Amino acid sequence: MGKGTNIVLIGMPGAGKSTVGVVAAKMLGMDFLDCDLVIQGMYHATLEQLIAERGAEGFLRLENDVLCGIACERTLIATGGSAVYSDDAMAHLGGGGTLVYLKVEPAELEQRLGSLIERGVVMRDGSIATLASLFAEREPLYEKWADVNLETAGLSLRETAEALAQKFGRDCASGTSGLQ
Repeated sequence: MGKGTNIVLIGMPGAGKSTVGVVAAKMLGMDFLDCDLVIQGMYHATLEQLIAERGAEGFLRLENDVLCGIACERTLIATGGSAVYSDDAMAHLGGGGTLVYLKVEPAELEQRLGSLIERGVVMRDGSIATLASLFAEREPLYEKWADVNLETAGLSLRETAEALAQKFGRDCASGTSGLQ
């Protein structure tokens, strides 16, 4: 069985998955789905509230359940940064499309991010995350799951979206997914 027709963005908080995703989806003529917004809409709470109420483990189970229930085609999907903690969710999303790691170096992330807690960022063990500890824990998982690594060093969010659209655009424009 080949890959599905979705493009699934994975990467650190602040990598630009949502911003890049919506712009690239427009460029590619695809639908766009932000998994964090889906979770917030389903549970009528922010990610920060859900983590506070359920704890890290409870939030990760909730996120896994939501991600495993996603069923769409020709959609650019922006996952939450913690999606890579779930083998089930990553296998499900990867079966429906190409997993693209938006790779951003820690120094650049530090410039982009405010409080990790206010962003609803969770570490697998529930500890308070520093950017360095979060990067060290997650980067090997992004590398493990990615079908494509998109280096974004020195690129603006718009330039990153253009690079993503260029990578997948030829096949999308011709009406075939190119993700087979």
